[in-house]
Amino acid sequence: MNIEFLGGAREVGRSAILVNDSLLLDYGMLTGNPPQYPVKDVDPDAVVVSHGHLDHVGILPSLLAGDDRPPIHWTPPTYELTRILARDTLKLHGGSYDCPFTEAELKRLAQVSELHGYEESFEAAGHEITFFNAGHIPGSAHVLIDDGDTELLYTADFHTGDQRLLSGTTARPDADVVICESTYSDVERGERKTTEREFAESVKTTVWEGGTVVVPAFAIGRTQEVLMVCEAHDIDCYVDGMGTQVTRMLQQQSEFLRDPDAFQRAVSNARFVTGRNGQRKRIARKNTVIVTTSGMLTGGPAMTYIPEIRANPVNKITMTGYQVEGTPGRELLNHGRGEIDGRVMPVSAQVESYDFSAHADRNGLLDFLDSYRDSTVLVNHGDRCDAFAEELRDDGFDANAPELGSRFEIADNSTSATPRNKFT
Repeated sequence: MNIEFLGGAREVGRSAILVNDSLLLDYGMLTGNPPQYPVKDVDPDAVVVSHGHLDHVGILPSLLAGDDRPPIHWTPPTYELTRILARDTLKLHGGSYDCPFTEAELKRLAQVSELHGYEESFEAAGHEITFFNAGHIPGSAHVLIDDGDTELLYTADFHTGDQRLLSGTTARPDADVVICESTYSDVERGERKTTEREFAESVKTTVWEGGTVVVPAFAIGRTQEVLMVCEAHDIDCYVDGMGTQVTRMLQQQSEFLRDPDAFQRAVSNARFVTGRNGQRKRIARKNTVIVTTSGMLTGGPAMTYIPEIRANPVNKITMTGYQVEGTPGRELLNHGRGEIDGRVMPVSAQVESYDFSAHADRNGLLDFLDSYRDSTVLVNHGDRCDAFAEELRDDGFDANAPELGSRFEIADNSTSATPRNKFT
C-alpha cells in the first residue's frame, strides 16, 4: 500500500491523502488570505470523505472540473454539509482570491455522490471501505480501507467523549496502519458536565443582571451543541447565521444524532433569526442570549451583534471554540479588542471562553490508540505531530509524523511503514 500526504501533515487544514495512487481521502483547504490547498493536483478513481468540515471538503467540487468525474463516497449528513459549505464559499468569494471551483462543479456533486451508512462495507477504486461513527460532528466517520493486503484506518477527526449532540466513538476496527489526528495531543480537559454548568451559570447571571449574551459558535456541530445545552439548562435563546441552515438540515438526518428527541426540544426552544428589517439590532438590545456565527468572529451575523453590545460591561461574549492565532476572536480574548467588520473595536463587555471541542483530548487520543499498539501509527492533523509521535515511540508505539508531501510504502500484511520520496 502506498500513502501520500498531500495536506494535513504537521498542520491543521487542507486534509488530503492519496492511497495507492487511486483512492483520495478528503480534499480540504487551509483557510487564510490567501487560502492554501493540497500540494499536488490529483486525478483519483474515487474519493472517500470523512466529514463535512471546510478543512476536509473545502475544495472537493474542484475535482469535478474535467471529463473524468470520480464517484464521491460519504454519509448523508457529510454530503449535505459539503453542499452548504460550498455554496457559502461561492457566496463569499470576492476579489481576495480565486474561488477554486465553479457553480457548475458544485452542481455535479449530486451526479457523483454515493451515500453510505456506518458499518456498511462498499467498494471504491478497488478497495473495500467501511465507515465507523467518529463522534465528531453528525455524519463524521473513521474510514477503514482494505486493499486485500493491508488494512488502513484513517481516524479523521474524532471524539471519544459524549456530547449532547453525539455519542463518543467506540469503534476500534482491526488495522495494520492507523493515520491518527492529533489536534489536542497536549490538552487534558476537565469534565464536560462541569464546563456546561459553568457556561450555563455565567449566561444566566448575565441575563438576570439585565445583559445580553452573544455566543459565537461554529455553524456545524457547535451551534447545535450549544442549543442543546441551553435547552437542558432552561436558557431561552436566539440562533442566527449558517448554523440555522445546518440545524434545519440535521432535523432531516436525525438517525445520525445521539438523541433526536432532545435535539428537537432544543430546536423548539430556539428562536430562528431571519435578519430582515433590522431584526438583529433589535434583538441585540434585548435581555437575551444569541447563538451565532462565526465562531472566530471572522464574519457572519456576529459582525452586527458585537458592535451593538460591546460598550456595556454587563453584556457578555462567550467563545465556545478554539480561536486561531490572528483571528478577531483570539485578539478579543487576548487584548479586549478585535477587528469587527473592518474596524478595530475595543470591547467593554465581558469576554469568556469555554471548551466545547468535538475533538478528543490527549487522554482520548491515548485511549483510542491503546487498541493499536501492534499497528503502525502515522500522526497527522495537528501543530505538534512530530512531538506526539515521539511521545508515542517512547511509549512503545511504532509511530511517525509524515511531512507534507511525503509518501509511505507499506509492506504487504506488515506493520512497518517506510518513507519514500518527498515532493518539493
